[in-house]
Amino acid sequence: MFLGKPWVDRTIAVLAALPFGYVLWIDLRAGGLTLPRFAILFQLSLLIATLLVRLPPVRVTANPLFWIVAFVASYFGFLTTSFAEIGHALAPERLTDGLSIVSVAADVYARLTLGRNIGFVPAQRRLVLTGPYRLVRHPIYSALFLAEVCVILENFSWRNFALSLVFLALFVVKTLMEESFLRRDPVYEQYMREVRYRWIPGIV
Repeated sequence: MFLGKPWVDRTIAVLAALPFGYVLWIDLRAGGLTLPRFAILFQLSLLIATLLVRLPPVRVTANPLFWIVAFVASYFGFLTTSFAEIGHALAPERLTDGLSIVSVAADVYARLTLGRNIGFVPAQRRLVLTGPYRLVRHPIYSALFLAEVCVILENFSWRNFALSLVFLALFVVKTLMEESFLRRDPVYEQYMREVRYRWIPGIV
């Protein structure tokens, strides 16, 4: 398959990473980054490094809708910080900062466990069954969700809340699309039966 060729996969990774670097640079230049906002940007920025060193896929989706959702969901996270307005805190700074640190630690742990098997669009690579992947199927997204909740709690306004809801909804859709593609592999189908929860152990 053309999309599965190593040079094609690497080219796509580089092209996808370049806009991330530019938007991150714009956000950092704007200044005023709090710990929750930095946590979101840091976790999304990890995608740059992991894209560039990831393993070529065994198979990758050719569905254009899946590609569009993947790009929009990932880039929209940067836009939530760029277009956020000044709101008011719904929780103490100590709590939002602490949970933000937890989200970053969880994200780094999940990415280290996943290694070079990271994907951007739905693609089949080596299935990882260790670390947080024994508890939930999408621990990186769990960490992102926690970081975004901290952003809402730290700087609430109805506009910021709406931006965050769209961000979370996009990653929920992205999760469902990834699973609809991956479950065609009997091994992943079995993994889904063994690890029942997507994001939060024992809940969902």
